[in-house]
Amino acid sequence: MSLDNTPRPSWLTFDCYGTLIQWDEGLQAAVAEILANKGSSRIDPLELIAVYDRHEHALEQTPPHRSFREIAGEALHIALGEFGLRVDSNDIRTLTDHISAMPPFSEVVESLRALKERGYRLCIVSNTDDDVIAGNVAQLGGHIDCVITAQQAGAYKPDRRLFDYAHEQLGVSRDDVVHICASPHLDHAAARDIGFRCVWIDRGTGRKLLPDYTPDATVATLDRVPPLFASLGW
Repeated sequence: MSLDNTPRPSWLTFDCYGTLIQWDEGLQAAVAEILANKGSSRIDPLELIAVYDRHEHALEQTPPHRSFREIAGEALHIALGEFGLRVDSNDIRTLTDHISAMPPFSEVVESLRALKERGYRLCIVSNTDDDVIAGNVAQLGGHIDCVITAQQAGAYKPDRRLFDYAHEQLGVSRDDVVHICASPHLDHAAARDIGFRCVWIDRGTGRKLLPDYTPDATVATLDRVPPLFASLGW
């Protein structure tokens, strides 16, 4: 697929963590602090994160819908348990506080400003709670017009209900939107199933494309999006 000869979108939707916000870096810092507080230098934070991620994604797709804070706490509890460690309320608070404080990538705020100046409206669609993401959005220069969360929709990506809810709230069809994201596992699956256009921000993290989906465009960083759109005549 390609963005060539497709209509200019009125809205741009964005994944937040990993696309706009430094998720991997922030999560590693949070887990390193949790392990240091437990005196567990023998455990590799990346190994713990891999286990945490697996359980978090599974819990998000397990009914009934629960808040991200609750799911993150349970996933952390299970992950630490697999390494023979106990979780306490301070660990969960450390994790969610770190997530809320994660900063944007260096090029993001200026890139969002450039897109706003070109007349696009900007919306975040994220697998989180309103109060968690508020700290991240506050660091984005006031350029975001709307924030849609899993808490609002009662569903987590890749469940299409989150995007269906977002499109309904924005008052747009899928043809009025281009989605910009870094997560093949979550966002590309929804783009494949719903059929909205998608730009992949491949930041070189090693995340792999789905075997049955190719994004409409791929760039390395968000500051490549404005020139990409300009090349399309948008």
